[in-house]
Amino acid sequence: MTDEQVVMNFKQWLIEDGKADATVKSYVNDVRKFNEYLNEREVAKEEMINRFYFTSYIKHLKAQEVAVNTINKKITSLKVYNDWLFRTLLVKDVYISIKRDKVKVANGSEDEVSVLNEEEVERFLFHMEKESQRKRVMGYMLLYTGLRVSELVNVRLEDIDNLTSTLRVNGKGGKIREVPLRSDVKEVIQQYIKGERAEGVFSNSRYLLISQRAEQLHRDTVRKWLDEVGKHLQFHIHPHMLRHTFCTRLLKNGVEMATVAKLAGHSSVNTTMKHYINISSVEKKNAVDLL
Repeated sequence: MTDEQVVMNFKQWLIEDGKADATVKSYVNDVRKFNEYLNEREVAKEEMINRFYFTSYIKHLKAQEVAVNTINKKITSLKVYNDWLFRTLLVKDVYISIKRDKVKVANGSEDEVSVLNEEEVERFLFHMEKESQRKRVMGYMLLYTGLRVSELVNVRLEDIDNLTSTLRVNGKGGKIREVPLRSDVKEVIQQYIKGERAEGVFSNSRYLLISQRAEQLHRDTVRKWLDEVGKHLQFHIHPHMLRHTFCTRLLKNGVEMATVAKLAGHSSVNTTMKHYINISSVEKKNAVDLL
């Protein structure tokens, strides 16, 4: 079997095991990157993984100054892959231990998130005025609800409660949360539903965001659009950056951490604190400049 055949068999197992689409994509991509590393070093095809290859790869990632969280994500992916290879008798042992191998973050280390500053938010909103109704919905909902892009494309018409001005969100792990909708967000949604969407081929779809080719918008469409917007506005922008901006702006306006955690759909307040307690490197620099 070739590397790719093994990877495709692993992917099929992940799908049959009920893993989320995003998880499957992440695991498979991480395994392919690991295989590329081995191929560049002319490792024999039958040597899919062992302790030496794994630890060498992690050292390589550290030397490349890859973020600790990214390295740990790859370790998790390779651990699942190693377990599967062992169960299918493709390797002789399990060489990875999450407890032993995950990179420790030094006590007191900070996570920093990339966010839009207020000027960039304003420029983004001004740009939205020039966009189509569907793209305005995409932009407003990401900025003012903090949805993950996967949650955005899965919003159904029935999830929007106009009477209470709330949005029912199907989050990670099947967790349900409610997010209030600002009046301007409700307005752009209703304009789209009554306008562009009503004229679309898939106007009978249960999903809010549709395209000319499918009854549900693909998340890559959202990412590509934001990439184009960023190039036009001359600053980097992506869906999760708008989510970070949503959470950060709430905290800056005095909203309690627990409330932000609930709105963001975090499993615990600790997750919110980890990502947003330090806000951003730009905010910290601006604070010091005031001294």
